[in-house]
Amino acid sequence: SAAIAACTGLFVLSPINRAALPGEQGTEHYDYYGWQPESLPHGRFYGREPQCLDIPADMQLCRDVGYKRMRLPNLLEHETMAEAKQQAGSWVPLLAKQCHTDTQLFLCSLFAPVCLDRPVYPCRSLCEVVRDSCAPVMESYGFPWPEMLHCAKFPSDHELCIAVQFGNSKATPPPVSKICTQCEMEHKADGMMEQMCSSDFVVKMRIKEMIEENGERRLVAAQKKKVLKLGPLKRKDTKKMVLHMRNAGACPCPQLDSLSGSFLVMGRKVGSRLLLLAIYPWQKHNKEMKFAVKFMFSYPCPLYHPLLYGAGQH
Repeated sequence: SAAIAACTGLFVLSPINRAALPGEQGTEHYDYYGWQPESLPHGRFYGREPQCLDIPADMQLCRDVGYKRMRLPNLLEHETMAEAKQQAGSWVPLLAKQCHTDTQLFLCSLFAPVCLDRPVYPCRSLCEVVRDSCAPVMESYGFPWPEMLHCAKFPSDHELCIAVQFGNSKATPPPVSKICTQCEMEHKADGMMEQMCSSDFVVKMRIKEMIEENGERRLVAAQKKKVLKLGPLKRKDTKKMVLHMRNAGACPCPQLDSLSGSFLVMGRKVGSRLLLLAIYPWQKHNKEMKFAVKFMFSYPCPLYHPLLYGAGQH
């Protein structure tokens, strides 16, 4: 567990005890409105005086992180709460994937840093363990680990920083029985339409062949298909469609146990490759699926693109 200890006038999260974690023992008292703009490690600095603000109830990523107050500007240089909330919202689906138990701690230390007298960054080791567990999930959706979270930017463990607290100090391997991320299914129309919002293309098709190779699967589409959302696809993409499932060589995908019948697939175009992001057996009597397909273009998609999406916790 973790504690905030006083050290040379600073507060540091360290793996000792959880005696004074903000929000747990009344750290609303730690309101420092008189900070001066200061140079920060790793080339960052604040151009305006930081404020302590309540973490908004609609900031889903961090609303139950364990403390109630955050400082703005945050450690990603978001100066307004609106900007911080919008950018944090794109990471909520990753949190739902439960790729590491310290994912929320790491992300919120940047998006909604705890109110202390000086900014405290996550330790490099915390970044690395979350990255090593979660980057493969992100890669499955065609997203690399972002440069803004490059772990070398963060302080080493012997410096003032937030350490690994709730999880293992090693990357968390996915359970053998956990189905592929692309094969997690939404059961309500709203969930399906959110997936469609974030997908470049949506297609109803049959699968001619499935090839497993180099830790991924490739789905070769049959010639006849119905494109429901074209997006950036070109004629050559739809004529000979091959969908790649990254990091899906060893995980189960119940939808693909049988290749008979039609499938509703969603994906992204990354370079010249088409990545499969979600797949459903086509069920013509499924009212939720029919509604999602019929009204996908009238669904109020978010202004930002979620970093990734899929079946979360409902």
